[in-house]
Amino acid sequence: MSKFESEINAFALYLKLERSLSKNTVLAYTQDLNQFALYLSQTGKNSFSEATPQDVDDYLSARFSTTSKRTQSRIISSLKAFYKFNHIENGKQENPMERIDTPKLTRTLPDVLSVEEVTKIIDSVNLSTDEGVRNRAIIELLYSCGLRVSELISLKISDLFFKEQFVRVVGKGNKQRLIPVGEFAIAAVNNWLPVREKFLSQAKDRGTGATLGKHKKSEKLSEAENTLFLNRRGGRLTREMIFMIIKKQVKEAQIDKEVHPHTFRHSFATHLVEKGADLRAVQDMLGHESILTTEIYTHVSTRQWMKNILDHHPER
Repeated sequence: MSKFESEINAFALYLKLERSLSKNTVLAYTQDLNQFALYLSQTGKNSFSEATPQDVDDYLSARFSTTSKRTQSRIISSLKAFYKFNHIENGKQENPMERIDTPKLTRTLPDVLSVEEVTKIIDSVNLSTDEGVRNRAIIELLYSCGLRVSELISLKISDLFFKEQFVRVVGKGNKQRLIPVGEFAIAAVNNWLPVREKFLSQAKDRGTGATLGKHKKSEKLSEAENTLFLNRRGGRLTREMIFMIIKKQVKEAQIDKEVHPHTFRHSFATHLVEKGADLRAVQDMLGHESILTTEIYTHVSTRQWMKNILDHHPER
């Protein structure tokens, strides 16, 4: 193992155990470090500690010519976090990121769907197929609870409290929150559960893969037995699968907008604010650390309101 690899592994462990960052955030940070390590190795360096401020300048100049400001900001955050960790672990060393500023980001308003468009997408799902029953439940929960994709695919049967009309979600930093769930979403999930049992039964019959060892088979079946959304082989759905499901249904519904899973989260929050929901309650439901993040939906709501006024403004 190279010095770069050992430093990245130690940093990833720190982010996971001490910072309690999500798996996706840890992955993004380590990918940024891997790319920087590749650049440094090409210049003859053997560890991150050998990097100079000039190395950082040259690397960032090369990367920034082809990346957005948001990506630039994340790369700088990754490197700053690593060198801060490196200082804690190894004592006083030169920090080549010390004079690098993070680019200021302009807050962009997310695209949202109208209630009618959400309904149109949900109604476009073909319920005559097993996958259609599952996909409708997925979209209903994404919208009804404003879930992140990572939260959706991690949902367990034991997280459903439909009698009390809420679901338990484990969000960023392993923080739990309780979210009210509507009747349409509950009905869609209840329709899916018998189909899910069929998927699970088929997986048990196949032993979840002949190439897996006995212990691995047992582990995968144990995980599947409590996971809410499964593929036909009884495995857990991936983020990519959810993206493909949404893309297909948007096309079926003939919605002429750029829609991805997170769009349902934005739409959920915007519709709540438009109906007068308390901003703190929306913050709690979305799992935002700061109320400032949630406040963007007041701007989205205002934008929608202004568009509606202008579309119906009487001409002189």
